[in-house]
Amino acid sequence: MLADKDRIFTNLYGQHDWRLEAARQRGAWDNTKALIERGHDAIINEMKKSGLRGRGGAGFPTGLKWSFMPKQSDGRPSYLVVNADESEPGTCKDRDIMRHDPHLLIEGCLVASFAMRAHACYIYVRGEFRREYKIVEAAIEEAYAAGLIGKNACGSGWDFDCYVHHGAGAYICGEETALIESLEGKKGMPRLKPPFPANVGLYGCPTTVNNVESIAVAPTILRRGAEWFSSFGRPNNAGTKVFCISGHVNRPCNVEEAMSIPLRELIEKHAGGVRGGWDNLLAVIPGGSSVPLLPKAICDTVLMDFDALRDVQSGLGTAGVVVMDKSTDVIAAIARLSRFYKHESCGQCTPCREGTGWIWRVMERLVRGEADPSEIDLLFEVTKQVEGHTICALGDAAAWPIQGLIRHFRPVIEERIRTKRGTAKPMAAE
Repeated sequence: MLADKDRIFTNLYGQHDWRLEAARQRGAWDNTKALIERGHDAIINEMKKSGLRGRGGAGFPTGLKWSFMPKQSDGRPSYLVVNADESEPGTCKDRDIMRHDPHLLIEGCLVASFAMRAHACYIYVRGEFRREYKIVEAAIEEAYAAGLIGKNACGSGWDFDCYVHHGAGAYICGEETALIESLEGKKGMPRLKPPFPANVGLYGCPTTVNNVESIAVAPTILRRGAEWFSSFGRPNNAGTKVFCISGHVNRPCNVEEAMSIPLRELIEKHAGGVRGGWDNLLAVIPGGSSVPLLPKAICDTVLMDFDALRDVQSGLGTAGVVVMDKSTDVIAAIARLSRFYKHESCGQCTPCREGTGWIWRVMERLVRGEADPSEIDLLFEVTKQVEGHTICALGDAAAWPIQGLIRHFRPVIEERIRTKRGTAKPMAAE
């Protein structure tokens, strides 16, 4: 288990005050000027060495992403945009960071913006997060009043402005280019890439979009050193991570743990174990609703990191761990996700616009057993035609839960069809 001294988010549960004075007592804004004085490239190199990979789902190396920003200005300003549009079902980590430790985020915004030669940052907050929006806004005002941001931020000579923007509650705006479109006042629809945001982003200017957690951990990494951060987890899966554990567990929670912790240990030590005991486990969605679920046999031994979950045909995603015990109707659970993705598709790409609706309708019939066994293969084939054929990853997010269901629970689907037709007795509860 991660020792308390190694936790970055020391107020994750809101046991202490979020305001500036208390945040400083916990270590935030501790000689931030010295961090900035290291210089743009030194900060980026330290982030590269730390091995931090994006905590918003894709897992792209954070330091490398920062290095894509232009080093010489062509007259256009550069921007940092923080993605706080936390809409992935099963995920609620960024909400708690903003609610209980907003100054870690704001300090991270300053350090990251300086590293990328940006004088302004926009924090795009999910529409439903009204309380979090107000807290972040109040924390920004505190930071301005204390001279930590604004003109000559922290006495560093760097001018930096931070703004918070409220979204309207759309899942698609979690995609970085759709978020940029929404921030510009347009309909949140993903842009074609290239050009990438690092070249043409917000207002046509160089822009980097990063997740709340990715930005909030940066000052601590710089203070304590890349070697400290990379000492947790396996190679290429370094650091600590906030995991969100929900579903059929005894104590649903958010918890900061070392990467590569076994899934079973994560659930049993922090969430009080599966309801009814580990043997009552049916499946786990390990990384938010858009990644394929895993059956108990894999959950017994799998590690919680990017590579281990990829190797079992799933993903770490946002680390939103959704636990399902044997009382779950797993077909209905995945059908519910299909409905969600159908509803949230922006409709720009034909495979996603047409495919998500078709997939949901077939899934509803599978829930009732009113389908032909041949449609299982047809459904899988259609998900493959949606996956990878859309501008953004929403098509993949709609396809992967279905693929995981068919890959691991095909006998359950077939049994339901036979039962509906009256050609088999209902399956006994396992």
